[in-house]
Amino acid sequence: MNTPNKLSLLRVALIPVMVLFMYLPGWPMVLLSAAVFGAAAYTDYLDGHIARRDGLVTDFGKFIDPVADKLLNLSAMIMLTYVGLLPQWAVIVILARELAVDGLRMVAVGQGRVIAAGKLGKIKTVSQIVLVLFLMIAGRLAPVIFGSVPVILTIVNVIGWIITIWVVAITVWSGVDYFQRNFDVIRNAK
Repeated sequence: MNTPNKLSLLRVALIPVMVLFMYLPGWPMVLLSAAVFGAAAYTDYLDGHIARRDGLVTDFGKFIDPVADKLLNLSAMIMLTYVGLLPQWAVIVILARELAVDGLRMVAVGQGRVIAAGKLGKIKTVSQIVLVLFLMIAGRLAPVIFGSVPVILTIVNVIGWIITIWVVAITVWSGVDYFQRNFDVIRNAK
């Protein structure tokens, strides 16, 4: 197994650690969970960079990289709904898109094709990472640091909502684009 694929698997292995830190109370756990999430998210950039630079792009890598991204981001988002920082409807929309795209990927594999993520999918992933980090840090620490300054909490909440709406929009848009670009997979399905 090559280094990029090991980094993708490391991303998956860091998920339970991040979830544990998000579950435990206290601001040190907030920082630790954000650090673990940030490190895991960085492996997404790193594995792709190494794979392209060293010619190590594999079918397994094309499969595991987006799956690892989805598992990481959705796990963090589910925990953010648990602590009340992310609306459940947003996570449901995002999860529905991810399952639909994965379903299309499975049909494509049955046809002997592996479909790599497109540019909009990469923008979607980065946007989701920004949302998660913002809510993990600002959303969870603002009440601790600025509990007596409601204007700052309002600003943090408004920024969180703006980013959430953007993430839901780019997630849906990238899903529609994914299906449009690969409609022949559906047409050729048996």
